[in-house]
Amino acid sequence: MPNPKRRHSQQRSAKRRTHYKATIDTLSTDKTTGEMHMRHRAHWSENKLYYKGRVVLEKAVKEVAPEEDNTES
Repeated sequence: MPNPKRRHSQQRSAKRRTHYKATIDTLSTDKTTGEMHMRHRAHWSENKLYYKGRVVLEKAVKEVAPEEDNTES
């Protein structure tokens, strides 16, 4: 495998890396819920998963049974 004959400068690699930039995620407002969410992603609202304004999945809410006092004297 060929190796470089001379050392590459630091500026050379810095020039190559200038194209890597951080971007801000695009946000949209959902038409049905009115909430802000990332584009092309599903989002949760009130225990429902929405995608493109439609309910895709609904989370079941567990009901907690009241605890009984089991104290023995």
